Amino acid sequence: MKNVRKKFISLAVAGWLLGLAVPAAAQPFAYVANAGRGNVSVIDTATNTVVATVPVGANPNGVAITPDGAFVYVANANSNNVSVIDTATNTVVATVLEGAISKGVAITPDGALAYVTNAGSDNVSVIDTATNTVVAKVLVGSVPIGVAITPDGAFVYVANANSNNVSVIDTATKTVVATVPAPLGSVPFGVAITPDGALAYVTIALNVSVIDTATNTVVATVLGGASSKGVAITPDGALVYVANSLSNNVSVIDTATNTVVATVPVGARPFGVAITPTRGRKKVTEGKPFSH
Repeated sequence: MKNVRKKFISLAVAGWLLGLAVPAAAQPFAYVANAGRGNVSVIDTATNTVVATVPVGANPNGVAITPDGAFVYVANANSNNVSVIDTATNTVVATVLEGAISKGVAITPDGALAYVTNAGSDNVSVIDTATNTVVAKVLVGSVPIGVAITPDGAFVYVANANSNNVSVIDTATKTVVATVPAPLGSVPFGVAITPDGALAYVTIALNVSVIDTATNTVVATVLGGASSKGVAITPDGALVYVANSLSNNVSVIDTATNTVVATVPVGARPFGVAITPTRGRKKVTEGKPFSH
């Protein structure tokens, strides 16, 4: 069993929190979406204090930071748009109109495109970050929420909550090239991909499905906590952290064996989870559950 007890756990608790983005080492700030307050908290990761609060749209959910740390993209579910925050000034410099009920957001490794799941319109918007305009919309399953992009930028994995499946989008053609079924009634929610791009971990209510990205088949199912939501993987790909909303804890999965090696109690209703590049700290967002 890996020793996970020596890792520091850092909690972010303020109102109704869902989205959380932890930047690269060069950008020492974390951005947290406060869904119930319509704003984003900016946390100095050196002191774990809030240094700014940025008003965005209504019910912000997903958060992603561009690879160069210059901009933060925030999906606002009740405003049906995406706010773009300039990290130099912590102000909104653009608002991109989206589909209905924007939830998750992920940015390609080259920073050129942002993929946004629109749970109310069953599609994914593709935003050109240079112009902040929507250049494509890709139809996926019913109620897409979680989204993640492979490290090579070739594929996008989208968790469709009401379809019980995961859509795989080819970024070159911006079309769905595979659909991976999940257990019936499982409600796929969060997605994270290992640094080598070999596996995708998808939270599905009480379990975590492990998808082989080479074959797009489920190769393992890991029993987690109740109502698993957010998921994140350490930079070395060794461990997966899963926020279990109704269990009030975080499961730690060993990717070598796909077994739970630790369960960490946290606050009420944990949803989002992110890991700093050094793997020394994890941040978990908490808050009341929301409907998809």
